[in-house]
Amino acid sequence: MCQTRPLSLRRLALYIGGFLGPFGTVVIVPMFPELRDEFAASSGQVGLAYSFYLIPFAVALLFSGTLGERVGRRRTVRTTYVVYALASLAAALAPSLAIFILARALQGVANAFITPLLLAGLAEMVPAERFGREVGIYSSFQALGSGLGPLLGGLAADTSWQLAFFGTAGVAAVLALMPPDGDPRPGAQAPKLRPLATRQMLLLGVGFCFAAAGPVGIAVIVGVVGRDVLALSGTATGVILLGGAAAAATMGPIWGRILDRRGARAVGPIVVAAASAATAALALGSSGWRLGLLWVLGGGLAGFVVVVFQSLGATIMPDNRGGALSFLLSFRFLGHAAGPIVLLPLINASATTAFVTAGAFGIVTLGATVAALRSVSPQTSPR
Repeated sequence: MCQTRPLSLRRLALYIGGFLGPFGTVVIVPMFPELRDEFAASSGQVGLAYSFYLIPFAVALLFSGTLGERVGRRRTVRTTYVVYALASLAAALAPSLAIFILARALQGVANAFITPLLLAGLAEMVPAERFGREVGIYSSFQALGSGLGPLLGGLAADTSWQLAFFGTAGVAAVLALMPPDGDPRPGAQAPKLRPLATRQMLLLGVGFCFAAAGPVGIAVIVGVVGRDVLALSGTATGVILLGGAAAAATMGPIWGRILDRRGARAVGPIVVAAASAATAALALGSSGWRLGLLWVLGGGLAGFVVVVFQSLGATIMPDNRGGALSFLLSFRFLGHAAGPIVLLPLINASATTAFVTAGAFGIVTLGATVAALRSVSPQTSPR
């Protein structure tokens, strides 16, 4: 059945799957006040529902791609979409904060077996010279998920926050009917975990981790600053966050074409440096409209950083695409989980301090990226 489905529909299913992961991650950001009231909890306690989505996600990503390649992409993704749908329903119906956090953790584990295998499947659908462009489109859908998550989460917060989780359950259930191709790879064909632990992969992982803690993951801080520092409504904050995500989504295919022409080694360091500077500049967002304009710039550049790292992850080890990508993504989402833990307390002292610190994280990404890319071919997509 999967083999006879039109290629355009198969790609669309992969792109929508790319949308779902970021959407599910950030959908709770604008609803913190409502979740505090619902569960009689503090902001720090509610924040655990964000971090405990990402921490199990990041840990599982260390092996999920390789395991999924062994078991088969089709079977793995179909099963975990069903798990994701059930976890979403559990979050919507949770009678306590503890149950809500456990449901979010299960969502994270399920997503770890979806995200890398979708992009690995995409890598084998398209020719090498177009892969950067396809990753750009895929990243655009991820950016839309990051932007529409807070917007729809904000709308849900202003009505009924549970609606956001009923929605993700429905989307995941539909996507379970359209998994990517990929049969089991038993015995000698089974990819191994050990070859992933190279110096180059570890450097790229560290770089992606600090990028996610800072320039790539700063939307959480933008959202909290909008709600708690600038006293904006959930909907207004969602609109601001959508601006940055829309910039990343619009520019994604363009970033991909640049990557196809110039290669990661040429553009990667420049992009990381620009995104880090744009993150620090968010400190100038002293009003809603200023913060929104600055986030359009920062979000667009953050999207380029994601395109670079995801292209490398899906192409650097052709015999284990899913494993290599999930390995790098584990570092990314560890950074997403750690970033708010470090940066949120800084907002109480100064939003400027939080944004400048996040921009400084990009300096670590820049150093690690330059060191890792020395041994990468100028062409981004070795096949």
